[in-house]
Amino acid sequence: MKYYPTLILSFLLSLNLTAQERSSIQGTVLDETTQQPIIGANVILSGTTYGAATDVEGSFYISGLPVGTYLLRVDYIGYTPRTVSDVVVKASRPTVLNIDIQESVLELEAAVVVADYFTRSQDTPASTQVQSSEEIRRLPGGFEDVVRAISILPGVAQADGGRNDLIVRGGAPSENLYIIDNIEVPNINHFGTQGASGGPQSFINLDFVDETSFSTGGFTAKYGDRLSSVLDISLREGLEDQYVSKTTISASQFGFNLEGGLPSDGNFLFSARRSYLDFIFQAAGFGFVPEYWDFLGKASFKLNQTDELTFLGIAALNNVKWFNETEEQRNFNSQILGSDQQQIMAGVSYQHLVNSGLFTLALSQVNVDYDFSQRDADLEPIFQNVSHDRQTTLKAAGVWRMNRNLRLSAGAKLNRVDFYSDMVLNQTDVPGIGTLSVEQEYATVGYKSGAYAQLAQRFFRLNYTAGLRVDHFSILEAAPVVSPRFSVSYNLTGELTSTLSLGRYNQYPSTIWLVAEESNRDLEPIRADQVVLGLEYLWRADTRVTFEAYTKQYHNYPASLTRPYLVMVNTGAGFGGSEEGFASFGVDPLSSEGTGWARGLELFVQKKMSEIPMYGTLSMSYNQARFTALDGIEKPGSFDQTWIMNLGGGYIFNEKWEFSSKLRYATGRPYTPLNEYGQRMTSAYNSERLEANHSLDVRLDRRWGGPWGLITYIDVQNIYDKKPARIPSIDPNTGELDEGPSLGVLPTIGISAEF
Repeated sequence: MKYYPTLILSFLLSLNLTAQERSSIQGTVLDETTQQPIIGANVILSGTTYGAATDVEGSFYISGLPVGTYLLRVDYIGYTPRTVSDVVVKASRPTVLNIDIQESVLELEAAVVVADYFTRSQDTPASTQVQSSEEIRRLPGGFEDVVRAISILPGVAQADGGRNDLIVRGGAPSENLYIIDNIEVPNINHFGTQGASGGPQSFINLDFVDETSFSTGGFTAKYGDRLSSVLDISLREGLEDQYVSKTTISASQFGFNLEGGLPSDGNFLFSARRSYLDFIFQAAGFGFVPEYWDFLGKASFKLNQTDELTFLGIAALNNVKWFNETEEQRNFNSQILGSDQQQIMAGVSYQHLVNSGLFTLALSQVNVDYDFSQRDADLEPIFQNVSHDRQTTLKAAGVWRMNRNLRLSAGAKLNRVDFYSDMVLNQTDVPGIGTLSVEQEYATVGYKSGAYAQLAQRFFRLNYTAGLRVDHFSILEAAPVVSPRFSVSYNLTGELTSTLSLGRYNQYPSTIWLVAEESNRDLEPIRADQVVLGLEYLWRADTRVTFEAYTKQYHNYPASLTRPYLVMVNTGAGFGGSEEGFASFGVDPLSSEGTGWARGLELFVQKKMSEIPMYGTLSMSYNQARFTALDGIEKPGSFDQTWIMNLGGGYIFNEKWEFSSKLRYATGRPYTPLNEYGQRMTSAYNSERLEANHSLDVRLDRRWGGPWGLITYIDVQNIYDKKPARIPSIDPNTGELDEGPSLGVLPTIGISAEF
């Protein structure tokens, strides 16, 4: 069996496919603020004679293109020119682009060098990075996962290399917001951690992603109920004039895509994917086997020139199978918190264009069913949590251009929360408190509401955004919270810009924390006051350098009354369970008395693919995070990593071959050592630190010609076999110290065929 991947790859390399030399690019050019079509914009492919002009609907079409990777430039009088890199033209289908361009300040054009390779929203001048689907796809070790691609950005730490727990600027995994096409989703990962935002792998199909925008701080009043980050995922639309299908086998799953046109000027996207990790786990003799399916469907209809309707549906089905035939398997499984989950999301969005702005209305419902369980070696239950979380949300938002340089945005949201949980925790040893027992059933209906308004104005060299947000959650007794936000950027020279962001951010405690103890329903909203100061230098038109310093001050963080060392910011990553005393489920009585701070410095250098056919990023972060629980002792956060460095990039040799690599280094995170009896020494909570982790991933891509598109790749993670440092624990079979699995070199191949 171990030779099959090599044989498959050798067969693919020996194929002699008949090339179909030509294809096309089509798309639209829109005003970023109003989404109105730009008529008469020039769209050219840099370094070629190919180009077109947009029509009355803002559409363009460039045909007869050789297969390859291009730079596309858009020019229009009164707007900042924009260059779109990594435009991949395939033989099997047209390439579709939707391009937003920003209206310029005319006086500025003569004095300022335009960074047209890079997009920066007027509202969020700092701490925001935009990635295209192609940049995400080719990341070595990224499994074509939108969340894993974020891990290379500054300010982002990884609690575990095998999971997507986002640790952003010292925050917790529960502090991150996900948005898909204007619809908020609690978690976009399979086997997600309840009340947090992580999991082993995202269920968003990268083939349907247009681009992602990730803010690590300083995000505007538009976004509420989160403290640390916002990941906004924009899905593309399907082709309208032909049907295209695609079959993919990747590192962990296989899938099928279909897209095409619909009546009434519509189009659709559909995908179905299944993991094959269960086959691998079962063949390797594991005591448990995870398996999942996910489905994504989107349909868009252009009702007329000003109105558009979009339907979106996503389902993620996760299941764990147990094998307890042997004593060794039962001992091993006794350490595992199993999780069966079903997440089904459906939403409809309406967009209406007006002469000077844009209005959107979205109605969505997200249903998540959780079934967590853990048993001891005798198969007696230790922990069980069966819960249902349904959130129905109505959102309305508008943006209006008051004049050429002044923009007003406003919006409101109403979220109905239907929550149920039946939690049973039989007596179990918890470090520091002995035994803990929970048997609670909790059902509630509540409403989260929020509203915001903000102004954005541009002058010759200065841009600012000022906003105010108000939020309320009816389940808690707390009064509504107010969150003022302000950001400003000032162009010092043609290439150098300074930025400043000030803001207050509020987040309500995770609903699962309200179950085990009735007193937990008196918790206060968590608050973080943030300041971000930055500099941005345009080294070349295709190369940008940013440097930022930040500080976050936390207040009202839930802290355990029975574990005086514990603040809930230190929970939510990993698979949890008995190893952490089930702390992430809020099984303790909690009080809003935890405090903390995080601060750091970040350097980010990014070179886009340009006439020089290479690309790359360098990110370096210095971070500190400290939190104080009820014992009054300030301690490092559980996810604190002092130094994090990512160096990655690649070279495109020609239209067939591409090579890329990624080097990552990170200081080890804190952990609590074991005593001579194998128990955690809570008196020394987070007093030890793992050794640094570092690894090198490489990837080689091969594109094939022909009437159908074929891409194959080899992706080798941890190529020099550095064993990752893991928090020590006791092996349940041997009783000896176990410092984690020795996962070394991990080679994978991927194949995708498009028809």
